[in-house]
Amino acid sequence: MSEAERRDMRTMRPPMPMGRGGMRPGMPVQKPKDFQGTLRRLSRYFKPHLWRLAVVLLMTILSTLFSILSPDVMKNATDDLVAGIRHRLHGIPGSGFHLSGIIHVILELGVLYVLSALFSYIQQFVMAGVAQKTVYALRKEVNAKMARLPLSFFDSRPTGEIMSRFVNDFDNIGNTLQQTLTQLISSVVTFVGVIVMMFSISPWMSVVVFLTLPLSFYVTRTIAKRSQRYFVGQQRSLGQLNGHIEEMYTGHQIVKAFGLEDRAMSQFIEYNEKLFESGWKAQFISGMIFPLMNFIGNIGYVLVSVIGGFLVTRGAIGIGDIQAFIMYARQFSQPITQLSSISNIIQSTVASAERIFELLDEEEETPEPAEPVLLSAPTGDVQFKDVRFAYQPDKPLMEHLNIEVKAGQMVAIVGPTGAGKTTLVNLLMRFYDVDGGSIRIDGVDITRLQRGHLRSMFGMVLQDTWLFHGTIRENIAYGRAGATEAEVVAAATAARADHFIRTLPDGYDTVLNEEASNISQGQKQLLTIARAILADPSILILDEATSSVDTRTEILIQEAMSRLMEGRTSFVIAHRLSTIRNADLILVMNHGSVIEQGTHEDLLARRGFYAELYYSQFAGAPA
Repeated sequence: MSEAERRDMRTMRPPMPMGRGGMRPGMPVQKPKDFQGTLRRLSRYFKPHLWRLAVVLLMTILSTLFSILSPDVMKNATDDLVAGIRHRLHGIPGSGFHLSGIIHVILELGVLYVLSALFSYIQQFVMAGVAQKTVYALRKEVNAKMARLPLSFFDSRPTGEIMSRFVNDFDNIGNTLQQTLTQLISSVVTFVGVIVMMFSISPWMSVVVFLTLPLSFYVTRTIAKRSQRYFVGQQRSLGQLNGHIEEMYTGHQIVKAFGLEDRAMSQFIEYNEKLFESGWKAQFISGMIFPLMNFIGNIGYVLVSVIGGFLVTRGAIGIGDIQAFIMYARQFSQPITQLSSISNIIQSTVASAERIFELLDEEEETPEPAEPVLLSAPTGDVQFKDVRFAYQPDKPLMEHLNIEVKAGQMVAIVGPTGAGKTTLVNLLMRFYDVDGGSIRIDGVDITRLQRGHLRSMFGMVLQDTWLFHGTIRENIAYGRAGATEAEVVAAATAARADHFIRTLPDGYDTVLNEEASNISQGQKQLLTIARAILADPSILILDEATSSVDTRTEILIQEAMSRLMEGRTSFVIAHRLSTIRNADLILVMNHGSVIEQGTHEDLLARRGFYAELYYSQFAGAPA
């Protein structure tokens, strides 16, 4: 069997994994909305590699042609053997096997196979570089795009959906570029070359082979239709099973606490049985295509053998021609099925490229100012002047919002859920831009500041802690580049985190896992506070910063935060109103508006909305 046949048989052999040789016939294919437009746009990324692609094209053609020529060369050895046997049988003196001629043919075949393998190696090597460099350029462009997208983009899309584009879609494109394009060229060249060689041997036998094509197409189409719905069911059941497993493993403590192990197991068995039923039917039906194609091919071989034998007896062709023709006939059906599989892969790949281009076409943040203002020593004066904002144009959240905050003041923001407290902070840091009015820091409109410079003025401690995989020292030092060991320890000490860190087996070198689940929620909060202390910002934003710690630790942290907030403007979002009684200014928000503002004592004396909130957290309002 030739190198091309072995390569193609590896490609055609079930099961065919994604990105390694093709898709199973009948597998559901994600189709692009604009195939031609997306394909043209994707092809632009090949421009820097045109000469490499030319090399790949040439090497693929040469490798395939040398494989196609091998049966034609092999027939000469067969004819020599047959001629020698005939001469021996008829007793012709001086005739027999021409061993030198057979050795010459074998050497010629060896050269063809070696050259074919060499060109195939060069083609794969060059194409691997083209594929990886193309995907690298795309991934780099998408990563830069992500940094320019507004927060609204991430708020409106699931994280898993965005990660899918970074992982699955890029892998799909990379695998297709590296393997499928060369397979496409090889299949086309093989198909055309085999037809030419078959007609050069015998047009009559070629017509017989062509007569089996309609039957092959009919069988492939019928099986693909039947297996399609089972593959869809398999993917659906797999999604349900994966979702159930993820929920049960992440929430295993809840499952055990309520004694619902049996229910979880029965649900798993149900999903697993559905996956088994749809999976084995899909695999069985799609697997039928290969033996049926072989059966149809064998019918063609029988007819070719009969007609070939008739032609041999009449001296029209030689036995070597029959052998070569049968080898070509074996190669003839493989490119057809391969091209059908490749067309599905290309559609899926273009759909992946379309999803990536949709990401690249997303509306970006408003451009940075042409001549930005630099605040070398910000004091922290903050002013909201007639601010209007809405997440949706037809549903305004803030209208005519006016707030005046002096440098060094502690400003508490309170109100019911959905009142607009976090939105106020998002506007202040330009995660969202206001629809009207202005926000000023030290008298400068924040739109005149570069976003990086603006955000460097702030230190944040959020209710939802964010820690990454790494040591505790690295997580704290994230607050300021180049921080020394002493500064990290001092920040941890100020946040009352040093003691618990030193009780850990590895101290500051303790490695946190991806979810930082190897420490408690309160300890996570202490680390984020230490990180904010280390950052030494001009303005602090504390969003329920002590919500996950015990009462005594909260008191200690409040003392540390009070020292940290000295001389700094600080915005404190709080639900526990007892923690903000010492605030210089309390903003009471509801439905996006500041309905009351003043000190704790002033607001209680008014007996308004704030007083109701405050007393509702205790025994009740005074009579």
